[in-house]
Formats: sequence, C-alpha cells, structure tokens
Amino acid sequence: MAEICATADAALSSIKSSDRIWCHSMAATPYKMLEALADRAMGLRDVQLLQLHLEHAEAVCQPQLEGRLRNRCYFVSHSTRDLVNQGKADYVPMFLSEIPKMLRSGKQPVDVALIQVSPPDRHGNCSLGVSVEATLAACDVAKTIIAQVNPQMPRTHGDAAIPFSTIDFAVEIDSAIPGFESAVLGDVHLRIGRHVAELIRDGDCLQMGIGAIPDAVLSHLSDHRRLGIHTEMFSNGVLPLVESGVIDNSNKVIHPGKIVTGFVLGSKALYDFVDDNTEVIFLDIEYVNNPAVIRKNPRMMSINSAIQVDLSGQVCADSIGGKVYSGFGGQVDFVTGSQLSEGGRSIIALPATALSGKQSRIVSHLANGAGVVTSRAQVDYVVTEFGTAHLYGASLRERAERLIAIAHPDFREELAAASSF
Repeated sequence: MAEICATADAALSSIKSSDRIWCHSMAATPYKMLEALADRAMGLRDVQLLQLHLEHAEAVCQPQLEGRLRNRCYFVSHSTRDLVNQGKADYVPMFLSEIPKMLRSGKQPVDVALIQVSPPDRHGNCSLGVSVEATLAACDVAKTIIAQVNPQMPRTHGDAAIPFSTIDFAVEIDSAIPGFESAVLGDVHLRIGRHVAELIRDGDCLQMGIGAIPDAVLSHLSDHRRLGIHTEMFSNGVLPLVESGVIDNSNKVIHPGKIVTGFVLGSKALYDFVDDNTEVIFLDIEYVNNPAVIRKNPRMMSINSAIQVDLSGQVCADSIGGKVYSGFGGQVDFVTGSQLSEGGRSIIALPATALSGKQSRIVSHLANGAGVVTSRAQVDYVVTEFGTAHLYGASLRERAERLIAIAHPDFREELAAASSF
C-alpha cells in the first residue's frame, strides 16, 4: 500500500544518486513533481530522467543540474531540445512501439517510475489518465513507483488502470493538466488538408497526430462517413467529427466502435470527452503501434509530417540538418502497418517551404547531418499545398518529377537542375 506523503519532497525522498527514473510524459507530465525532483537532484549525482515528450519540464533542464541529473529523451521536446543539441542531454532514436519492449526486457533498467494518476476509485484503482504510452511498461518493471495523485486527471479506459496498492509513495497535488489549443488554420495548411482529405475514403481508419496539418485534414472530412480511429495520439480536431457521427469506428475489425489511442493532448473539452468514456480506450503503445496490430484494420490511413523530403523520397522528420528537433515517434510504425493493411495507404504531408518561403522542404539532398526516419522504399504518398505525389512503385526519375511538381514554383527549376535522376 502506498505511503501517503504530505509533500512532493517527501514523496521523492527515496530517490538516490545514479537512479534511472522514467517520467510519465505528454499531457500527463507530473511537472509539479519535476520541480521538486530538480531540488532533490542538487544533492545527488548522475540521475537519469528517461522520457518521451515532456510538458512544462523546464525545472529539470536548468544548467545547474549538469552532472546531477541528465535527461535521456526518446522524443525531444522544447524543454530539452537545446540541451540535446549542446550535448548536455541524450537523444535515443527509436520506434515508439519498441520503447515498452526495451523497458520490459531490462535492456533499459528503470529504478523509479514517476507518474501522475487520478485518485483511486471504489475498487482501489487509479488511472494513468490522458497518457498510457510507455509509462505502463515502466510501471511494470520499476523498483519504485512514485505518484502525484491529481483530482484533475481524467479517468480513462483500456490499459490505464493502476492499482493504488502497487504505488510506493503518493502525494496529492491538484494541478492543471497541460493543454493545447488549436491554432487558427492558415491557407497553406487548409490546402494541404484538402489534398489529404481527397485521398481518404468512407470507411477508412485514420492515424494522425497533433498540429495544424492533422486539424486541417479533419476539417475537410465532414462529408465522409464511417471513419475510424486507431492512432498513437489524437487532439481537438477529432471532436466535431465524433459529435457529427462522421467518426463512428463501425468499419474497424479490431476494437469496432472504439477509438484506440495511446495518449491525447489538447483542450479541456478533449479531456472532458475522454473522461470515463468507454468509447475511447487508451492502450499500451507496444500494442497500439505494433504494425502487426495496425494492419488488422482494413483501409488503414496513416498521416504523418516531415521536415524535409528529398527527390528520391527519403523522409527526415526528427532533425533539421544535424540538429535534433523531435523524434521518430510512431511514424514508421504506422507507415509500415498501414501499407500492410488491406487497402491501406500512408501519407507524408508537409508545407512546401520553410523560413517564410525562403527554403524549399522538397530538396535534392537532405541537409547535411539530417537523419532518415522513413526510407524511400516505404514512402507511399507525399502531399504539399501544391498537390499530391504518389511514389509507391515509382522509379527514382519518376519520384523526382512528381516531387518537383508539388514543390513551391519558386524552387522547381532549381530542383530540376540539381536532380541527378
């Protein structure tokens, strides 16, 4: 049974030097606990903080923590980006589906799981709430579980339940769940969204992420029918389509009638929607992102973004040149699974330019130091605001021609001259 602590400092008192701490991530980041952890780490050495994308994590990214606490990131966030690129934090490129496997195998030991949960119900179960991802696996193997119990954390269904009795130290802290309000969509994103929506058929099962492009795609789907969701995460743009009946999950083979996800990040309305909603199930990301699972739903449609695409179809999505920007996430998991699905498709969607139109994101060669996330042999469709390039089965020459045709007109002549295909 959990030891109930009066303060976050007391709950963290068992943490010692060289501990490897997995931190609950995304909107479930226990940022109030991280503030206390930063203070405790000042008296320790070589603590590792294992994580996906963290919200409000500035406290554990302060320069005075060097040598005391080091972030180990499987997906880089705005808080850790500078540290990673300065060599003061570590980035581990890895498919999202593989992270729980690595934790459960012991290849990455976990001494402490630092989590945020709802209060226990009448059965004694807390909920991991808005983010199950790899945290369930970390709880399975951690020697010690330390929990912030937050009355504001939604109770979610699926794999989110965690018995209060398995928690070692708990402290109640009432704090807001980090949110994300959708931005007003601009013309470029709306045009990309329209092109992507033209590829989506009634009855398709969708995977998408967060941001302007997914929201723009969803905004163009109001005339579709029988859409489903099987995705590592979703955000606010799904809500209107659920309310209107466009998304009803009726065509799915696995978990019919259910939205399947690993985590959510969005508005309070989104968190209210998933709270105690049996039609939304939060599952272990090892399962959600497993291509062998994804393929079971017919007409799977993955929609992912990129930083650059070269003329052969190679996709860079985690770095800008040699500077790490984000991570692999689930892009390759879903590209693979959707293409194995009967009637499935995968889409890489991106604006044609960066830096206010000064730089093409369709390039002859990836920037020096850039890493390939999705290989050219895996790419199906690439979409910009200027149209759609279908690359599956295309030769290098055909790929270059099709990608140049959807590049910004200001760069097409330059790209054609630089093409070696």
